[in-house]
Amino acid sequence: MTTQENFEKITILLPAFNEAENIGGTIKNLKALYPDFEILVVDDASTDNTIQIAMAAGANVWPHPYNIGNGAAIKTGLRCASGDWVIMMDADGQHNPADIARLLEHKDKFDMVIGARTRQSETSVHRDIANTLYNWLAGYVTKFKIDDLTSGFRLVKKETVLDYIYLLPNTFSYPSTLTISYLRSGRSIKFVPIQTIKRGGKSKIKLLEDGPRFFLIITKIATLFSPLRIFLPISFFFFSTGILYYLYTFITSHRFSNMSALLLTTSIIIFMMGLISEQITQIRFDRIK
Repeated sequence: MTTQENFEKITILLPAFNEAENIGGTIKNLKALYPDFEILVVDDASTDNTIQIAMAAGANVWPHPYNIGNGAAIKTGLRCASGDWVIMMDADGQHNPADIARLLEHKDKFDMVIGARTRQSETSVHRDIANTLYNWLAGYVTKFKIDDLTSGFRLVKKETVLDYIYLLPNTFSYPSTLTISYLRSGRSIKFVPIQTIKRGGKSKIKLLEDGPRFFLIITKIATLFSPLRIFLPISFFFFSTGILYYLYTFITSHRFSNMSALLLTTSIIIFMMGLISEQITQIRFDRIK
């Protein structure tokens, strides 16, 4: 470690739910590579012996009294972490602990460093397609190229991330919220290419159930931070449709129809709602340093 890292304490945060199969090996690998780092496991009311294995491996464990969600475990960990910097990673063994050092190389230049999964990573095809869609949507909202919106492997400064903790949902989509929140607030982000391996055990994320939820949350966060990026295209769609329908009715029957009036009026209303939302968003930024 560098001299600066000796003065700045680092916490590795592992949210866990029924990870008895993987968490012991993950913690042992982390302690072997980074013996001076705090390893904090937030157990989201596991029904197996995840807590016992994590404690036996040498981690600090904070248990939830009942299952709240992966995002809630992250929020608990951010509040309880003793480190100046917090590294969030999955407890299922898919992230390579050696990549932590690569994230730390950029900690003094960027507000958040994210491990971006490459095509060589062992991920399912349907999840890759979904992530590509999410990355594009987030990139459109933030005007920034997003390499991996949903990666759970990231480095943040505790003092900074606590300003955004009230925005994070209790579900699996906290990485999306955190990424968009940082970018729309003018914070800097660095993506570091990493390779992940197939997780041990069964994934907690269900495509049909969690996929639409991810999409809705990304849209909600987009509206929260940059509403005109959502309202303007919809307004333009109704306006263009109204103009085209008016041209059609004028050519065919030489009249201005009620439908054209409805479409054009709707486009104006949506545009004005977007402007109001944009002003509210600017006021909300006062809550963030």
